[in-house]
Amino acid sequence: MSRLSDRVGTFTDSVIRRMTRISNAYGAINLSQGFPDFDPPKPLRDALARIAYEGPHQYSITYGAKNLRESLARRFLRTAGVDADPETQVLITCGSTEAMMCAMMTVCNPGDKVMVFSPFYENYGADAILSGAEPIYIPLVPPEYDFSLEKIEQGFKDGARALILCNPSNPCGKVFTREELTAIGELVRKYDAFVITDEVYEFMVYEPNVHTSIAGLPGMADHTITCSSLSKTFSITGWRLGYMIGPEDVIEAAKKVHDFLTVGAPAPLQEAVIAGLDLGAGYYEDLKKLYTEKRDYFLAGLDRIGLKHNVPQGTYFVMIDISEFLELEQFKDMSDYEFCEWMIKEIGVAAVPGSSFFREPVNNLIRLHFARGKDTLDEALRRLAKLPVTHNAENDPTENLR
Repeated sequence: MSRLSDRVGTFTDSVIRRMTRISNAYGAINLSQGFPDFDPPKPLRDALARIAYEGPHQYSITYGAKNLRESLARRFLRTAGVDADPETQVLITCGSTEAMMCAMMTVCNPGDKVMVFSPFYENYGADAILSGAEPIYIPLVPPEYDFSLEKIEQGFKDGARALILCNPSNPCGKVFTREELTAIGELVRKYDAFVITDEVYEFMVYEPNVHTSIAGLPGMADHTITCSSLSKTFSITGWRLGYMIGPEDVIEAAKKVHDFLTVGAPAPLQEAVIAGLDLGAGYYEDLKKLYTEKRDYFLAGLDRIGLKHNVPQGTYFVMIDISEFLELEQFKDMSDYEFCEWMIKEIGVAAVPGSSFFREPVNNLIRLHFARGKDTLDEALRRLAKLPVTHNAENDPTENLR
């Protein structure tokens, strides 16, 4: 008899987090794992300092502090147009990672099918395996990352219980249009299924694109489980604060799953983060401006070097095409994963191999992120300019960007 379950042999550790460990070992600039290198807003830090002395320091209510649930419900009404009852329709989790896992375990039986867009955030495949569900992959086709409604409908005909929707999409930065979401919603309602959304990057959307929460579309509140996090919005990825908002029967059942997964999110951090939710519309406008500037600055640097890339509509990720490098004798027969390892060791910049995001056999893409300060991005661009073949490499790729 095997010492381990069959389940743990069907997926690997996180490639993203593995790249961080390799990056740390070689002192590279980590543009692989998506977390900012700048501080949270001052009101959050001040609140956390105060709560360190005042508390709470013991368990909050299992499904989340009442005042935090109320604050999130108010914000969801403003942003999505959905009036969610904070007592019965909002659940605080340990990051959106737990929220997604909890949602899948709540609405899926072992053997059920779940649709996942490809490319996808790597956790979704493991979530499906751990919850006993079978993933059906729906391609997002580059360069626009379009998809086939016919394939989605076929997935529902084949028995899919839910569709996982990351909007804006990690890793490709696609922002689903209102028209696309309306068409998806019509199929979801037709087959009495669910959409499980991941909306972590909803406030990092670049004009003229607009984020639309599918839960706010007509008839979709009862068919949508919205999962999100406060980590990226407030630069507090280490606080591990996520949430679920959905129909009452789903959330009431999810509370039981959550209770036995983690008991509850950290009570002091739940209290402190409310200071962020109280910042008002100006904060989100400034956040959008900040990341728009970072995106434009970093992409201009990539262009100056001559690296081919997509233009993300949202998130803080960009996909780089490394096809030209893989054609060189130096990298012949090298996988994208091996190229990323080489780049960490020889160039000093960490990326994520695109193959970890695609169900399809993709080996020519890597993912970088730009949630870093200007000095760090400048140094990363200087190092990337040392790649062996570029279209327009110059001594300082940031010279004309200052």
